[in-house]
Amino acid sequence: MNCNKAIKEICRYLDGELDEGLKNTLEAHLTYCNHCNAVYDSTKKTIELYCDGKVFSLPNEVHNRLHEALKRKLQRDS
Repeated sequence: MNCNKAIKEICRYLDGELDEGLKNTLEAHLTYCNHCNAVYDSTKKTIELYCDGKVFSLPNEVHNRLHEALKRKLQRDS
């Protein structure tokens, strides 16, 4: 799994929407990729803080904007 794919799947991972194979692949990527792990950790903590520890699904519009912003950031940093 590359970073672009990992970033795209983080919200679905947090929502528990990934099949077991993709979940395992993402978890493996997060163990060795500090950048993606930081994005995952920041996203999770932001959601937890905002929801007082409760993870929730983002509205599709917000979800899509977040992914596009992260994608642009990754492309600039590459």
